[in-house]
Amino acid sequence: MNVNIHQSWKPYLQQEFDKPYFKDLANFVKAEYSMHKCFPSGKQIFNAFEYCHFNDVKVVIIGQDPYHGVGQAHGLCFSVNDGISHPPSLINIFKEIEQDLKIPYPKSGNLERWAKQGVLLLNATLTVRAHQAGSHQKKGWEQFTNAVIEQISNNKKNIVFLLWGGYAKTKATLINKEAHSMLTSGHPSPLSANRGYWFGNKHFSKTNFLLEQVGLKAVVW
Repeated sequence: MNVNIHQSWKPYLQQEFDKPYFKDLANFVKAEYSMHKCFPSGKQIFNAFEYCHFNDVKVVIIGQDPYHGVGQAHGLCFSVNDGISHPPSLINIFKEIEQDLKIPYPKSGNLERWAKQGVLLLNATLTVRAHQAGSHQKKGWEQFTNAVIEQISNNKKNIVFLLWGGYAKTKATLINKEAHSMLTSGHPSPLSANRGYWFGNKHFSKTNFLLEQVGLKAVVW
């Protein structure tokens, strides 16, 4: 596995790459990609860090697993490649943005445009075997992405962390609540959203309000 991560992250994450668990993880990922179809493509595994540089991070959205269908995952949580139909969670994210900010539902489900504005779209697990949700969990990715969250928490100020659903909320313990803001709600998946735990959270307008309070530019969602 090539760790082609943007140089802005290296001072904060190099120590992780040198740890035994990460070497084991890299070997596991290499073997999986050589024997099975896995997503995202090898060169897109660290896309979240490529599109959103450390110095630019102002919002962190935490997902769990990459999409496991063909052509969907490209290294940014909740995002799909241009031209791919929007998965149910993404549809609900866009519907909430539509209601919250009164902006039209977008054609493309590609969220690179958010990442380039300082939104880190971080899955807890960065790879998955095709059509097998959760197949690369508990192999070391979570230790790595927990370290990412801790480094952001310890070395930056006024980040808005968006924790959607029970799994993302477990990451709250890694975040310094004195230095940062956290917004929590149900997950945008239909199961949670249709039970009233997602719609109306207004996380997108709230995030922009929090950013503007500390002199940062609002995100164009």
